[in-house]
Amino acid sequence: MSGKILEKERGTVCFNGRAWEAFNRLLKELNASNIFVIVDSNTKKYCLPYFNDRISSEFNFEIIDFKAGEQHKNIDTCLTIWNDLSAKGGDRNSLIINLGGGVVTDLGGFIACTFKRGVEFINIPTSLLAMVDASIGGKNGIDLGDIKNQIGVIKPAKMVLIDTQFLSTLPKEHLLSGKAEMLKHGLIDSDLYWKSIKELEIDNQSELEERIWESILIKDKIVSQDPFEKRERKMLNYGHTLGHAIESYSLKNAATKSLLHGEAVAIGMILATYLSHQHLDFPEEKLNDVSYTLLKSYPKVQLSKEDIQKIIALLIYDKKNRSGKVMFVLLEDIGKFKVDQEVPDELILKAFEYYQGL
Repeated sequence: MSGKILEKERGTVCFNGRAWEAFNRLLKELNASNIFVIVDSNTKKYCLPYFNDRISSEFNFEIIDFKAGEQHKNIDTCLTIWNDLSAKGGDRNSLIINLGGGVVTDLGGFIACTFKRGVEFINIPTSLLAMVDASIGGKNGIDLGDIKNQIGVIKPAKMVLIDTQFLSTLPKEHLLSGKAEMLKHGLIDSDLYWKSIKELEIDNQSELEERIWESILIKDKIVSQDPFEKRERKMLNYGHTLGHAIESYSLKNAATKSLLHGEAVAIGMILATYLSHQHLDFPEEKLNDVSYTLLKSYPKVQLSKEDIQKIIALLIYDKKNRSGKVMFVLLEDIGKFKVDQEVPDELILKAFEYYQGL
């Protein structure tokens, strides 16, 4: 796919093509006093050499790395990196480049927004999940204990550089994790896009690139309408209320399989679509279609009654909650959403029963 550029007041997205030329041009314009590249242990090994070959030789930069994994997206990692930045002469004219997946762009963006009260940063997402979701829209943050994304700030990157060559470094399960967010974009956007993502073969590079760009445009359209998540932007959380709780529970419970973000959100979307059917009359044939489509790519996870009760208990930490009440984003139909929907626990339990019975 040829290169594309989305220029916004709140940051530029450069996609393939001559993106690296635009990146090096921006570095020259910013004239930063220091350039720091934040990577995790995976992207340091698999992605940094490719980055090194594309950054202009006129720029010097320092590498700051941390251990890969959601369990390291926390304040302890931030403290280590803030101290490292300070020890290496970081100042208010420094630039931070976040090279990695969603953990790196979330955490690196938060570090940039808080170090010296805020320095410029660029996101270079290396995972499909980060390309279509985490690096776009300005959400930066860290987890609080086992609870995802409780601490953070909304500020867009100066540039998001998307080079789909990085996807060749990913195992298939990570590509599928990213596809879950694209399926979500289909559900909240239109029947047409839902159908195109349903039929997407993750190994078809040219088609994947087309769909990635379309997902970016969908997310950008929503974020532009509501950058601080007062109403429309909440629809991007479809499937995430329960999905985040399931992901958090899987990460802290040694007896269950740790789930990737997209794997947990896939379960969350089946549950949310069942809730939508029961609560807002979402069409039953489309509920069946959503469930079949998601189970085809994301194998069912067995959850005991105790597991489910503990997952439901985690819902109280969801950021959309209001006055202690759990609020869901639900659908009346594909592309037609309602936010701030209160759902009783009994119906949530029925949603889990529905999922377990598929």
